[in-house]
Amino acid sequence: MDNAKMTYRMISLYSGSSGNAFLLMTPHAKILIDAGKNAKALTAALASLDVAVDSLDAILITHDHRDHTSALPVLLKQHPIPTHIVEASAQAITLGQPGEWTQHLCCHPPLFCVTVGDVTARSFITPHDSSFSVGYRFEVALPDGVCSVGYATDLGYVTPEVRQALLGCESVVLESNHDKQLLWCGPYPRRLKERILSRYGHLSNEDAAALVAELAGGGLRRLMLAHLSEQNNEPELAYNESLMALGGADVTLCVAAPDRIVEMKELDT
Repeated sequence: MDNAKMTYRMISLYSGSSGNAFLLMTPHAKILIDAGKNAKALTAALASLDVAVDSLDAILITHDHRDHTSALPVLLKQHPIPTHIVEASAQAITLGQPGEWTQHLCCHPPLFCVTVGDVTARSFITPHDSSFSVGYRFEVALPDGVCSVGYATDLGYVTPEVRQALLGCESVVLESNHDKQLLWCGPYPRRLKERILSRYGHLSNEDAAALVAELAGGGLRRLMLAHLSEQNNEPELAYNESLMALGGADVTLCVAAPDRIVEMKELDT
């Protein structure tokens, strides 16, 4: 597979309960999506890709939970990167954490659009038990048109808005958080299990696969399953569930990992 043929690169730096961060790179933009773990881990992950933190053009945050934002205070104190975030989420992460780093937060209403280099990002609302939560549809400008990349994690169920935002995307990062049986039989307290399974929790392998089956007929070429629970899921279970849903469609499928870089790959041609 020749990544040089790709007009953009979508890379998971790490993804899971301990922290989430993704990188979208195009010829004219480097965009970080979420900033979990800590500034040291994030900087090291970027460095392994020969990407300097100061070369980032923007950060886009999905919601305020710490596994998506905990690196921000130190990162933005050291590197003045424009960070786009819904206003309710910004209020939640800055509460009790005043500092100069907050001046780099660019606050928006729930539905917003921002252009960074050759990428236009549009938010869409996702159902999750945070102050507010969004996903993103990225439109990457190409010489012969536009390519769409979807990003949706931390959602309890697939709303019509989520479905519409992801349909027609060439590449999609989609949550496949848990196997329902593993979750019910696992060690979590009942209240936490019910929270994860609720309509404002996380997407199961089964529900992710149902959406994948729809996306497969709409131009999808690359799919990355993300935000897998280390306690309540196994990469093979998530992979196989979505693989079956693809039904032989020409789509490359991969699974993000909690502690190593995973990149979407070009289809073999």
